[in-house]
Amino acid sequence: MSTTTPARPVQGGGSKARPSAPASRWQLPPGLYSVRSVLLVLAVIVPTSALLWDGGWPQGLGVDLVPTLDSFADWVVDNRDTHPVFLYFLLHLSNLSTDAVDSVHELLTSVGWIGVLGSAAALAWYVAGAGRKGTRPAAIALGALAGCGLLGLWEPATETLALMVVAVAVATALGVLLGLAAGLSDTMQKVLRPVLDTMQVLPSFAYLLPLVLIFGIGTPSALITTVIYAAPPMVRMTSLGLREANASVLEASRSLGSTRWQRLRTARLPLARAQMLLGLNQTIMMALSMVVIASVVGAGGLGESIYQALKTRDFGQGLTAGLAIVLIAVWLDRTTAAAGARTGAAPSRRTAGIAVAVAAATVALGQFLSRGWPEGLSVDFTAPLNTFMNWVVGTFYQDVPVLGGTDAWAGAFTTWVLNPLNDGLQALPWWSVLLLAGAIAWLVGTWRASVTAVLALSCIGVLGIWSKSMYTLSQVLVAVALTLLLGFTLGILTARVGWAERLLRPVFDGMQTLPQFIYLIPVVQLFNAGRVAAITAAAVYALPAVVRITTQGLQQVSPATMEASRSLGATTWQQIRQVQWPLARPALLVAANQGVVLVLAVVVIGGLVGGGALGFDVVKGLTASELGTGLVAGAGIVCLGLLLDKLTQPAMKSASPKR
Repeated sequence: MSTTTPARPVQGGGSKARPSAPASRWQLPPGLYSVRSVLLVLAVIVPTSALLWDGGWPQGLGVDLVPTLDSFADWVVDNRDTHPVFLYFLLHLSNLSTDAVDSVHELLTSVGWIGVLGSAAALAWYVAGAGRKGTRPAAIALGALAGCGLLGLWEPATETLALMVVAVAVATALGVLLGLAAGLSDTMQKVLRPVLDTMQVLPSFAYLLPLVLIFGIGTPSALITTVIYAAPPMVRMTSLGLREANASVLEASRSLGSTRWQRLRTARLPLARAQMLLGLNQTIMMALSMVVIASVVGAGGLGESIYQALKTRDFGQGLTAGLAIVLIAVWLDRTTAAAGARTGAAPSRRTAGIAVAVAAATVALGQFLSRGWPEGLSVDFTAPLNTFMNWVVGTFYQDVPVLGGTDAWAGAFTTWVLNPLNDGLQALPWWSVLLLAGAIAWLVGTWRASVTAVLALSCIGVLGIWSKSMYTLSQVLVAVALTLLLGFTLGILTARVGWAERLLRPVFDGMQTLPQFIYLIPVVQLFNAGRVAAITAAAVYALPAVVRITTQGLQQVSPATMEASRSLGATTWQQIRQVQWPLARPALLVAANQGVVLVLAVVVIGGLVGGGALGFDVVKGLTASELGTGLVAGAGIVCLGLLLDKLTQPAMKSASPKR
């Protein structure tokens, strides 16, 4: 005879709770019914609208700003030397920028190559804590800079370093000041956050056009663009460090009668040191990536070598210059990381004296040796790299048995994927695209994100570049799909297989530090100039970030949860699909968001290699003095970046500062 256990009474009442029915295996989580309903409605409305209404944006709702902007650009060019704003402010800013970069370059040249190597090694040794702890960063600094000389690129490397030093110094100072304001004031945090969010999603080319209009081609435009592009990480991390300061330490400082200024100087800033150094690290990396883009407007240095290699399809020259940039990035990254990892008090005065003595000795030695890198110590890697690339192109470009070759793949991909997607977007009525974007942004984020997405799309239509924006959007969507497919797959692999993560980590480290232009050179040779080359380069460039974030998100799932699912007999695929994937959803959305931002940046640069549409107009505005066309296209790219960011950015909550 079977017995049943009576249900326990609910606390606080006399009724008995009914035994709950067993959950269905296919039962949807709460809230997903509404999501599914919205998606089903959109799946009916959007295709139907393409059949019943004409596609595109109505001409009557657009405004042609190109003639007005061209007239304004002409006025700026004509009045650069006479108008008070230019004569008494912008001209001095331009001269100051040029003089600062030239002075640093002259200093690097005057101390000689051995002086630069010795000073960089001594600085890395000191900031890492000196002693044995500083040996490794010092060796990396020495080897990285020596590698630039070994590649025969010492002079371009010093030009890049000069621009980097000035840009990072200004961006850091500006970032710390704004970060202090945002970290200490909720009002400033609310004001700066949307500005920083917008700056984060802007492709690097969008910064160049207005500054080229004001300052022209040359060092000032390159420097100021780099400062603006690189400052946001310093602002964010300074604010974050101040807001996450240990409350007990601040309370102890307050109980001792310290003023707000004393608490800031003796407690909050020291506690925020690690985050601020991380912000400095990110600022350096972003400045280095922007220096390469700035070569389009006359920055010179290693970026100029890569830009010329792209125009001539010289894979060897482009890759060697890219490797030099990687070496500089590794040196700066390891040095700042070692400074951030240092614990305890700063090194003693004796240690500082040793570092200064080593630097001074190498500088003095540099005065007796050749100041430029000796030609006999350089190795030409360009020829063998070009030989290798020619073999790859000759082997895989066409007539590959069964597969056909990259030329055939590019043609088929354009015919069966890119063209249908572009035609579909062009055929949709404007209101249905706005409806689709607003609904997705609302489902992913908040109603504010939905409004922002709709307004961004509306601005694209009003600017009269709807068709070109849909053309660019089709490329971005395909590139993002490829990136996420490969990124999520590799992320799952590296999260669950230790040897795969160890194998791929150094590969992705190198890929993340290579400039965007580098990826365009080999794909243009393999796929010819066009949309496929731009999409392939964008997917490869964005892949490391997606894999890293996916791996981190999956690995942070609670081991207890994983063990519980394993004890219930879940297979590997069930663990991934039903446990890790849902719990890692926020990280996966961040991975998608970063993938979108990085893909958009390279697809725009793809205008240099036949990507067309907005990217081509931006490049045309920079190189053909058609600034009106370029500025409108740049504004369209900004709107497209905001749209895609809101479609993939989950809602976030900010913490209040601890007083």
